[in-house]
Amino acid sequence: MENTIKKLKVSAIENGTVLDHIPANQLFKVINILNLTDCRNQVTFGTNLESKLLGKKAIIKIADRYFADDEINKITLVAPQAKINVIKNFEVVEKRILTVPSEITGIAKCSNPKCITNHQPVPTRFATVADGGHLKLQCHFCEKMTDAENVVILAKN
Repeated sequence: MENTIKKLKVSAIENGTVLDHIPANQLFKVINILNLTDCRNQVTFGTNLESKLLGKKAIIKIADRYFADDEINKITLVAPQAKINVIKNFEVVEKRILTVPSEITGIAKCSNPKCITNHQPVPTRFATVADGGHLKLQCHFCEKMTDAENVVILAKN
């Protein structure tokens, strides 16, 4: 008889936020977008975990921290299928659906080397454009279109 005992690969949190179904190769971009490297709360992450949806996935658990919708929606750039669970007393009390914001400011680099944002201290600003089911960013300043797959996330200062 086969052993069917399940065990948690990442421990549960009492209160906080769980970001699940992040593509494994996008984990560190999500950490950067949410500025979790400077977070003083307990942050647990796992990568290359088995996933029926993605094959391999990543997960992030942040204890005692909750995010505003605009913070969470920024991760749609790199992890549009991510699932957000709000945890209180070890129970999921809310599941959030990601929505693509109409505008992204200050988190991605313009791919046009001649764009003013690459030469002056001007925050980047993009309109999000859905093109045949694919997300693209259009620079507010130079109008260059960049596919979501080619987006470069700006390093946090």
